[in-house]
Amino acid sequence: MTEPRSSRIITVLCWLLAVSFVLGGGAKFLPVGIGDWPPYSERFVDWGYPSWFRFLVGGIELVAAVLLVMPRFRLVAAGLLLPVLYGAVVTHIINSDPVGDSIAAPVVLVLVAIIAWVSAPWDWRRGMGSVSASPRARGALKGPG
Repeated sequence: MTEPRSSRIITVLCWLLAVSFVLGGGAKFLPVGIGDWPPYSERFVDWGYPSWFRFLVGGIELVAAVLLVMPRFRLVAAGLLLPVLYGAVVTHIINSDPVGDSIAAPVVLVLVAIIAWVSAPWDWRRGMGSVSASPRARGALKGPG
């Protein structure tokens, strides 16, 4: 049985975002900058955060990248990423960063919110108390046996 087209689109989106978060999260652990950008240790301090905070953000991004490629854990990945991305958007706004540096965070925030929405195990038409979104979600909620 083939999966529906919308499911394939979400899967491709999750893989693309996972690659992006592996690269971005991994870069936060590097002691040097990439290209013309200064290292994240300096960027986080310039944004008003302690330098070590980049390790927390980078670690969350790496863990979420792995979870994004596993359909059963996409909602968990989105739950980890949404506050990080919200913080990134607010940080770029507060620091008046150039639009070119600031555009990725809100775009990715919207994409991750969409992934959270379609991965949620409830049927939004019947309210959050109704857990009946998909056969896969129902199976995940029932547990083994």
